[in-house]
Amino acid sequence: MLGELYDFPEGTMSIGRLDENSEGLLLLTTDGKVSYEILGRKYEKEYYIQVDGIITDEAVQQLSKGVNISIKGEPYTTLPAVVSKIDTPELPAGLKIRGEHHGPTSWASVAINEGKYRQVRKMSAVVGFPTLRLVRVRIGNIYLGKMQPCEVVELPNILAEV
Repeated sequence: MLGELYDFPEGTMSIGRLDENSEGLLLLTTDGKVSYEILGRKYEKEYYIQVDGIITDEAVQQLSKGVNISIKGEPYTTLPAVVSKIDTPELPAGLKIRGEHHGPTSWASVAINEGKYRQVRKMSAVVGFPTLRLVRVRIGNIYLGKMQPCEVVELPNILAEV
């Protein structure tokens, strides 16, 4: 599938994943050691999430401290996160979410140093604000910025960037 977008070198792999209902920054490499390094807890990953309802200060505080979710059917307590309410961000047109007539939505920034399966979505749901749209906007010091869907920017030394 990646080859349909760009002529990537053989052995190109993604660093982490975005599920089919998520959008945003995706780093690629041909170096497994680089992938392993960035996937670790050393580098913060930031997501903008649009949630169902107007997120409360209490929910932000709970998310910031860490919450109990389930990973592969096992209980798991997330590490503390950096969470804040944000205004509607300027993002490219994204995945279709429900219409405004279904009720209000709001946005939050969630920065984590781990990345369990669907973690951010599970975190927001457990505090009562299910995620409707999720966009990864940063990995370490690499930002999505004004990039558009399917746009490719080469970073010759990716570890120097993050």
